[in-house]
Amino acid sequence: IDFDLILENIKDLNSLVGEGISQIEHTPRGARLRRPEPLPLTLYQNGIVVGHGAFRPYQHPATRQCLQDIMDGYFPSELQPRYPDGV
Repeated sequence: IDFDLILENIKDLNSLVGEGISQIEHTPRGARLRRPEPLPLTLYQNGIVVGHGAFRPYQHPATRQCLQDIMDGYFPSELQPRYPDGV
């Protein structure tokens, strides 16, 4: 696992979706600016935690796919149904 590549690609993906940029959220009384909630990714020596989910060891196929997607420069495919515009 190339952790440097993962971190570099995460920075690129974050900038792609406008990290730190507020978005307009429509409300019943008008609209307001809101910053999207980040989805934390914690890297450990033997696995990862995505968001507030469970610990996932590197040996698990879904974990490998998630990290491979990031190393390839894409958002993890497992997140697409929940975050179609990126996260």
